[in-house]
Amino acid sequence: MSSRIRTTPESSRPVHTVRYGGIKAAIWRNVVDNGSASRAMYNVTLTRSYRDGDEWKESGSLGYDELLIAAKALDDCHTFIHDRILQERQEQREQQVPLHLHPGSKAGR
Repeated sequence: MSSRIRTTPESSRPVHTVRYGGIKAAIWRNVVDNGSASRAMYNVTLTRSYRDGDEWKESGSLGYDELLIAAKALDDCHTFIHDRILQERQEQREQQVPLHLHPGSKAGR
């Protein structure tokens, strides 16, 4: 079975960004199609902003003093994604109608 990532307007920008000073963690949401079902997949990109003269630049390289700041940003991302997944699962459960409540079913009569 092949999985495919579906690009949506939502996936063209982060769903959430965590920033501590020059450290930025961006959370991206994509939908993965697995044949008959699809699910959300979350990824995080981590960057460090710095100035080079008058120009702002970004790097994926971190210095010793930035490691714990990056860890805090990633921990916040983990919490956000965990809460979002729980919310999405709850919404899916609410959309499913139990058979005994489904109109026209024998169990509901």
